[in-house]
Amino acid sequence: MEQTAAELAILLEGSVSGNPEARVRRLGKIESAGPGSVTFLANMEYEKFVYSCRATVVVVKMDFRPKKELPVGITLVKVEDPYRAFATLLDAYDNILKRDEGVHSSAIIHPDATIGKGCAIGPGVVIDKGAVIGNRSELRANVYIGRDVTIGSDAMFHSGVRILDRCIVGNCCTIQGGTIVGSDGFGFAPKEDGSYAKIPQTGNVVIEDDCDIGALCTLDRATLGSTIIRNGCKLDNLIQVAHNVVIGEKTVIAAQTGIAGSTTIGSHCLIGGQVGIGGHLKIANGSRIAAKSGVSASLLHPKGTYQGNPAMPIKAFQRFQIALRKLVRAERIKEKENT
Repeated sequence: MEQTAAELAILLEGSVSGNPEARVRRLGKIESAGPGSVTFLANMEYEKFVYSCRATVVVVKMDFRPKKELPVGITLVKVEDPYRAFATLLDAYDNILKRDEGVHSSAIIHPDATIGKGCAIGPGVVIDKGAVIGNRSELRANVYIGRDVTIGSDAMFHSGVRILDRCIVGNCCTIQGGTIVGSDGFGFAPKEDGSYAKIPQTGNVVIEDDCDIGALCTLDRATLGSTIIRNGCKLDNLIQVAHNVVIGEKTVIAAQTGIAGSTTIGSHCLIGGQVGIGGHLKIANGSRIAAKSGVSASLLHPKGTYQGNPAMPIKAFQRFQIALRKLVRAERIKEKENT
């Protein structure tokens, strides 16, 4: 990718301060970007780096005024929102990195599968009977698509993704390497002799449009019906979603969170890393749950913020922590007085 500052300004709906013909070929961090790079300044805590930066172009906020002289040769592209502008650049760069369309010679595609136009099917990919792959989707090395799976258009599945039988993935979804969609839910019925009988998991997983699923996640199929990830959800790495869970649209979940079966999470929720959520619960729309919290009861008040184990409203958690510290200090003082 080689573009001039003027071309970048058009793409980002900004303006050029400096040399409009300055050329860039790569993206870089403001601390370490070199000549030929474009970087950005969104957080003013990083402003100090712009005065020693070796990048050719820096994307800055429209009202940015340097406090001292900039390095020779730096051109500024001024935009309304540098962070969003750089996200646009990253997206454009990512599109350049996409594989050429076509089917690798080592891919195995069932005659009854349907592959859309403009798809890139990588080495070792297996697509089973009845599967449908939408237009312009990219399946990288060793992806497995099971029977009667439906994949929308413009999907990106990284190496080792498994989409198992009858599951559905919508348009414009990205799934990172090693994630399994549609593995059996954890369902076992106790028997009189103390052993367990496996309960067949006959449902599927439905991932709606514009979702991003991180690496090494497991999304279990429903016992009956569907485990559902609604439009626009963003899941980090190493997340467990159990059978019959429903995650509302545009909810964001950080790494190593586990959600037990048949729990419903509302829309626009923010859930921190290593949160544990019990089964058969309801989480209200707009809830925020701090990292390492344990949710053992439903959270029914919209836009509430929770922390702790068991999770409680954050102000109650803070009062609890203050009281606990006071108690510990009092005990230490008492111990000193008795010695």
